[in-house]
Amino acid sequence: MLNPRRLEILRAVLAAGSINQAARNLSYSPATISQHMTALARETGLVLFEKQGRGIVATDDARHLADQAQVLLADFGLLERVVADLRSGQGQHLAVACFASAAEQWMPAVVRGVRELQPNLTVEISLNEPVDGRGRRRPDLDVRTEPAGGAEVHLDGYRRHELTVEGFVAVLPADHPLATAPGAAPDAAPEVSLRDLAGEPWIDYDIYDSPIGQIVLTACSAAGFTPRYAARLDDHRAALRLVLAGVGVTVLPLLAVTDLFDGLVVRPVVRPTVARRIVVHARRDRRRAALIAHAVAQLQAAARETDAAAREPAAREPDAETAAVSRPAARSRR
Repeated sequence: MLNPRRLEILRAVLAAGSINQAARNLSYSPATISQHMTALARETGLVLFEKQGRGIVATDDARHLADQAQVLLADFGLLERVVADLRSGQGQHLAVACFASAAEQWMPAVVRGVRELQPNLTVEISLNEPVDGRGRRRPDLDVRTEPAGGAEVHLDGYRRHELTVEGFVAVLPADHPLATAPGAAPDAAPEVSLRDLAGEPWIDYDIYDSPIGQIVLTACSAAGFTPRYAARLDDHRAALRLVLAGVGVTVLPLLAVTDLFDGLVVRPVVRPTVARRIVVHARRDRRRAALIAHAVAQLQAAARETDAAAREPAAREPDAETAAVSRPAARSRR
């Protein structure tokens, strides 16, 4: 049986570059570090260090072992936290997995609501696009994106709830030719045909090809083209910065364009329209059913508020219309 602490010390030695420096970093003696490394070599049957001149160097086996131990140590760290929570009587947690804009726009209300029910509760929120899960708790709530017209996905051990269906918009620099329709009034908000974006350089915010990216690519294929990317990354806020810099355009769901930067405009995408369905999978757990149900109710309320805000006609002064078109964040959320 491998000793997880010795694996941690091995990683510390490799990160520090020497046994002496690792000893200083860990407040151990060099002799103690050496003893742990000798014991780990004996447990694994591997040569972890070789003499070089007056010192020693790590072998390729040592480096590979340290790399592979990373996910194990993350899971072990989670287990240690669970034990510590149980010992202290603070073992109440709610684990939520969701995509970035849901975390930004909906989770504050959810966390506030469930902590009003259980003040000692700890809510852990992790991103599930791309999916990994190492070192995380099994989610109690899993908020996901589905194609609006696609098949429903059901997860074993979870109850599925639909939250909302929302459209996508093109995000353009304010001075882009498509930002205003030819001959239209300056305060108009024209629709943009997806095909009109075929010749534009695109900013992709979904480099890992998660469901939201697949929805956009499927719509582009239906419009007869494949986007030509100027940049690809995994953060929609950074993608908006690139659009603002004039690098290209992007197509985002409404929830992602809240608090849009000055200098950007959004236009509804048509021919074809692009939409997604947002659902939450709630874990079936009899012992914690009331807490999970309350969290789902808070999430549903946040989604309803988003829908109402998107439909609500804003009462504005006539000269404020142009600014409202350029900054639709007050009315729409991803």
